[in-house]
Amino acid sequence: MEMLADIGKDTVDFSPNFDETEKEPVVLPSRYPNLLVNGTAGIAVGMATSIPPHNLREVIKAVVKIIDNQVNENRETEMEEILEIVKGPDFPTGATILGKAGIEEAYRTGRGKIRVRAVTDIETLPNGKSRILVTELPYMVNKARLIEKIAELVKDKKIDGITDLRDESDRSGMRICIELRRDVNATSS
Repeated sequence: MEMLADIGKDTVDFSPNFDETEKEPVVLPSRYPNLLVNGTAGIAVGMATSIPPHNLREVIKAVVKIIDNQVNENRETEMEEILEIVKGPDFPTGATILGKAGIEEAYRTGRGKIRVRAVTDIETLPNGKSRILVTELPYMVNKARLIEKIAELVKDKKIDGITDLRDESDRSGMRICIELRRDVNATSS
């Protein structure tokens, strides 16, 4: 509803549709920058886009900063001002973003790579074995496919040292358990 709230108040321009039988909005009169907040990905003719989701509060604060700079000081907003407010993407599945260089490059040029890693914890079991517990996965990583891929790599002997692989996820959260042999170093696995 927020995307169409002011559609009848002459807030956006309308243009003819594909067969010129009706008029359609050029853009939706959204009250917030939906593409930045929710993210999007797609492929058009000869180009692709992938916009990661961002924190709603940070994006709104940045928009207010841009408007205030324009209205109160009659100037464009510097990228450094935006980077102070919007720290980076806000992935709904958690995980850890590695470094800021990719984020800054993406914001400055429109192109950049943001490296994301799963959140893991290593536990030592009473029998001397170790296990890796995965509690957060990078955005857009399918948990079932990841488990299948790890199992396939173990079966093909491309990964050695894994004795058990289980999905222990439940209502309290995601949890993938990777049990290792006694002689395997969990931190270098």
